[in-house]
Amino acid sequence: MGAATNAWLILRQKGPLPFLRKVIERLEGPEANRVSLVAYDDARAVDWSTPHPAVANPVTVPDGPLTVAWIMSPPGEGSGGHQNIFRFIRYLEAAGHRVKIYLYSTSEVYTLSQIRVRVASGSYPTVAATIEDYPAGGVGAGIDAIVATGWETAYPAYRDASPARRLYFVQDYEPYFYGVGTDSVLAENTYRFGFSGITAGNWLAAKLAADYGMPTRSYEFGADRSNYHLVNSGQRREIFFYARPGTTRRGYELGIMTLDNFARERPDYVINLAGWDVSRYSIPFPYTNLGTLPVSELNALYNRCAAGLVLSLTNMSLLPLELLAAGVIPVVNDAPNNTMVSSNPFIEYTPASPRALADRLIAVVDRADLAEHSRQAAESIGTEGWDGSGRQFIAAFEDVVRG
Repeated sequence: MGAATNAWLILRQKGPLPFLRKVIERLEGPEANRVSLVAYDDARAVDWSTPHPAVANPVTVPDGPLTVAWIMSPPGEGSGGHQNIFRFIRYLEAAGHRVKIYLYSTSEVYTLSQIRVRVASGSYPTVAATIEDYPAGGVGAGIDAIVATGWETAYPAYRDASPARRLYFVQDYEPYFYGVGTDSVLAENTYRFGFSGITAGNWLAAKLAADYGMPTRSYEFGADRSNYHLVNSGQRREIFFYARPGTTRRGYELGIMTLDNFARERPDYVINLAGWDVSRYSIPFPYTNLGTLPVSELNALYNRCAAGLVLSLTNMSLLPLELLAAGVIPVVNDAPNNTMVSSNPFIEYTPASPRALADRLIAVVDRADLAEHSRQAAESIGTEGWDGSGRQFIAAFEDVVRG
């Protein structure tokens, strides 16, 4: 879509203020107009030291289909977090419940038509849910449960006058996304709202319960077997790195140091960098810059790779299990945020040292039995995909709302 067309859609569908804000940002740069993810009035008004009425006196719905409002930021082109949200919305719908999606954003300029086209593009699980902007008056009557997603959405969920149950779909420890300051404090405070948390993996469930007294349940990670599966049982002379310099929790610089060590000792291996366009970055070894790839192209890439370097400094990425499903041996930094999420024996947990990580990559690619090891790794994921996780999620969700 051209800039002029996009501007016209914003002006027509969102009104003059978002249009002018976008123009000013273009002229002055984003830092001059930095806006927190949460609206100022929402953050200012929430007093979490006083229990929310829906938390203090929760409504229960003993039986029948539920109507559930999910509040989220606008889904991006390749947002794994949003794709996972839609995955579990689909499980809710399959269980007979109705879902309404409400978009909440203080900074991103978008149109509803753009978002609807984006989520129907094939990168997102198909859902029947409606998609609307979060209304100034709240979600209104007839809602049985409100689900907050990213930390900023917990504020409108708290302020909403609906008596509906409050849940929090937590995929990461979001205070770590910021340096110590206002945003990190505002994000951390959301775990004190009293909402019932359903978390991605056990590390988050344990941390939020221990540190904040938050009631939590968790679901295990899965891998979509329709997208990720073994097709190459032969030689693999490439490796993979999930390179996202714009996402600090993915340890980009640590990964580049690791791969520099690897490349010096195994220069005959192709090093694939995917997840971000790194063409403007200084990288001291030969590499293939793949940028952001559609899901449909990932399995072919993974099946060329013997090993994958996946660093996560907060909650574990979904990538290790997806790589394993395609026969790739993931090398992952050894820390509770990863090991408490998956104990799969084929994940090579390694101290977060560039030398140690490189040595582990070398040990993987040098295995004489690598083809058989890859086959066993792929089989370790099983054939269920995310369905087991979906059942865990539905059980946790209904347990909360049914009281």
